[in-house]
Amino acid sequence: MSEPDNFILKLLREIRAEMDASRQENRSRFDGLDAKIESLKQAMHGESVLGRYATAEFEDRIEAIEKRLDKLEKGH
Repeated sequence: MSEPDNFILKLLREIRAEMDASRQENRSRFDGLDAKIESLKQAMHGESVLGRYATAEFEDRIEAIEKRLDKLEKGH
C-alpha cells in the first residue's frame, strides 16, 4: 500500500474508535435514564395505590355519614 492509503486507513480506524466510544457513552447514559424512568414509574404506581386507599377510606366515611343522616331524617 502507498502512504496515502495507510493514512486514510489510520484515520478511518480512529473515526471508528471514536464512534465506538461515543456509542458506549450513549448506551451508558440511556441505561441510567431507563433506570430513572423505571424508578419514577414505581413511585407513581405507589402514589396511585395510596391514592386509591385514601379515596376508599374517604368514600367509606361519606357512606357512614349518609347512613346516619338517613336515620336522622327518617326519625323526624
